[in-house]
Amino acid sequence: MSRTTNRLFGLVDVNNFYVSCERVFMPSLENMPVVVLSNNDGCAIARSDEAKARGIAMGDPWHLIRDTKGRDVIALSSNYTLYGDMSARTMQIIGDMSPSIQIYSVDEAFVDATGVTQPIEFGAQIRSRIRQWVGLPVCVGFGSTKTRAKLANRVAKKRPEHGGIFNLEALSRNQEDELLSKIRVGDVWGVGRRLAPQLAAQGIHTVRDLRDADSRRLRDRFTVVLQRTADELKGVGCLALEDAPSPQQQIMCSRSFGREVATKDELVQAALAYVSRAAEKMRAQGLLAESLYVFVETNPFRADRRQYARGLTIPLPVATDDTLCLASLAKVAVERLYRDGHHYKKVGTILGGLRPRSQRQRTLFENTEGVQSRQRLNATLDQINRRFGRDSLILAGAGIPKRRAWKMQRGRLTPSYTTCWEDLPAVNARSD
Repeated sequence: MSRTTNRLFGLVDVNNFYVSCERVFMPSLENMPVVVLSNNDGCAIARSDEAKARGIAMGDPWHLIRDTKGRDVIALSSNYTLYGDMSARTMQIIGDMSPSIQIYSVDEAFVDATGVTQPIEFGAQIRSRIRQWVGLPVCVGFGSTKTRAKLANRVAKKRPEHGGIFNLEALSRNQEDELLSKIRVGDVWGVGRRLAPQLAAQGIHTVRDLRDADSRRLRDRFTVVLQRTADELKGVGCLALEDAPSPQQQIMCSRSFGREVATKDELVQAALAYVSRAAEKMRAQGLLAESLYVFVETNPFRADRRQYARGLTIPLPVATDDTLCLASLAKVAVERLYRDGHHYKKVGTILGGLRPRSQRQRTLFENTEGVQSRQRLNATLDQINRRFGRDSLILAGAGIPKRRAWKMQRGRLTPSYTTCWEDLPAVNARSD
């Protein structure tokens, strides 16, 4: 079956992204079993190939990894500041090399490769430039649809003989049949392990089986999403390249505490710190919030203690991005939610009903001068924190960062090499 679209998509994916970011600045980690841990150094959320070979799975608790997978396994705390900056640099390079790009995740991006006469050479250029300029290893897959490009990327990553680049459209029909017959249907983008057993019951075990299945029957027995996946495998484009991400509906900021919190003051501190961060993110995207939701939770894994979890939504009379306004409401919410005698593990804030700042509606009795003054204050707050680092200027009620007893535990945190002057790598040179 010949493909029915003249489009060509590329998917650029960083290999083992979190681990690779750490290895850029610590080459000694190459060829070592490395895992990156979740908040409070709980469980594995990223693994090197060497760690995967040890049988370490996503979500495995660190204490079990340490005791059962070898004492030489290296564990690092999540350094989201570093990963975010490395991601931005990588996406900038990809965007400069393609006329159109859709950032799919922190480590993946689709590109428009339509009209590229030598996809393999184009992919090699992308790999080389990202490796040279940022230090990260990537694989590139090409296909006539986004699903086929995703599948091609998987082949590029799993089969070293392709050198990290694979063009699914370069295969003959027989070659494609042979390849797809060797890939399990659960490895297809959008299928996954949960749906695979149901498909197996229908005689669909491989990617080839899914590609050749009747699309209408798939829709009737499963979902329209699976129908589109099968159509995309056939070469029928169902998913367009979105130049701009879908509008964000809410912004949440929440972390589990490094230790349980029992006092109202500490809960308020955490809520103010989180809502300040959420408001900063919102302003960076040019958005306003119409509501604020605050929630508190105890530790559900402590069966020996009383459990409590509540949330409170506060509608805002006027959509806003003002940190001081949101913080004062967050404090009121925590004071209403707090119950003495509990040990809290988490507090969180969610800004909802987001809309573009350009759609802000004025009220009849609005103090224009006061609003403009607050806007300048928030802009100054953001500017200082961008220049000198996060939490350089904070609300007094949020507590001094270094003294926050509830802050997240990250005892294995590496420096923020690319965003903090104090953490810049030092090179010592001497002349003999």
